[in-house]
Amino acid sequence: MQDAPLVARLRKAGAVVLGVTNTPEFLMAWETDNLLYGRTNSPWDLDRTAGGSSGGEAAAIATGMSAGGVGSDGGGSIRVPVHFSGICGLKPTPGRIPSTGHFPPSGGPFALIGVVGPMARTVPDLKLLFEVMQGQDDGDSCSAPVPVRWSSDRDLRELRIGYFEDDGRTPVTPEIRIAVRKAAEALRAAGFEVEPFRPDGLEEARLLWKKFFVKVGGMLLGPMFKGREQDVSPILRQFLEWSAAEPELTGDSLLEAWISRDMLRSRFLAQMQKYPILLCPPAAVPAFRHGERSWQIEGKTVNYLDAWSYTEWFNLLGNPAAVVPVSHSEEGLPIGVQIVGRPWEEEQVLGVAGVLEEQTRSWRVPPIA
Repeated sequence: MQDAPLVARLRKAGAVVLGVTNTPEFLMAWETDNLLYGRTNSPWDLDRTAGGSSGGEAAAIATGMSAGGVGSDGGGSIRVPVHFSGICGLKPTPGRIPSTGHFPPSGGPFALIGVVGPMARTVPDLKLLFEVMQGQDDGDSCSAPVPVRWSSDRDLRELRIGYFEDDGRTPVTPEIRIAVRKAAEALRAAGFEVEPFRPDGLEEARLLWKKFFVKVGGMLLGPMFKGREQDVSPILRQFLEWSAAEPELTGDSLLEAWISRDMLRSRFLAQMQKYPILLCPPAAVPAFRHGERSWQIEGKTVNYLDAWSYTEWFNLLGNPAAVVPVSHSEEGLPIGVQIVGRPWEEEQVLGVAGVLEEQTRSWRVPPIA
């Protein structure tokens, strides 16, 4: 037994490791519940979830049980829980922080979309954790020796920011629209050039992500439970049913999807030459009630998997993305905004996130802390 590289790095830097926190079984959900440990509640409302898959970590940090922690993210599993819980989180570029030691292992198509990253109550804490955790490791197939390069305040404000309130397909709640608008106005007031901009290719990214995460995820996990299907937690069973309903993948169709992903990524990054930072929602809804799987928003039914497309795109495309709290709903639930950068430019993402945090000062102590 030995520590994963990022844990060893944290220990060496003086961190005290307290333990592990709750997740959905095999991390395949945006709600944290399982047969072994039960569900994790939101510290803002016990009838709601703290999100998933890193829901236990988000709840622990939000309530002050720890100063920060580590989550993993293949489709929003860091960013959705921090949005739900009113804290900060970073999904890095695959390989920037080594996923060596993660279970399930990140390999094959999953290595393109799955990462590990820091979670904390403030952006300065997030920066500190990132700086300690990042760095090349041979155990991660995507790892690269990228030095830390913090931008000066002047260089940071030369970044042009494009923002969009929705993707034109999946509506978001009015409060989330307002939060994105508030974030854009705050950054503009801080000296950034901020313009409305919705990139092309988002729907194609959503569909390709489903192939890599939902279908391939089911193909990898399903055989583990052969003959023991009764032991599967209900949330994972539901995910495996969704996976089974997707069209079968062949060698040819997987290769086609992989090539399509690379071509889409190239087109997407070309758009980001003008807007190296994107601002958008992290999800269609704030923290939802346990067991909910659809919502009525602007007269349209938004289904479970679609609600998180706002994070799924950037797993498929490999962009670093952070979420910071910006406002609260009428029910008092925290609402975060997502800040997206170009691959290997986490420092710019965190720099903009820090400015946004300073401008909005929206963090609060949860009522259940």
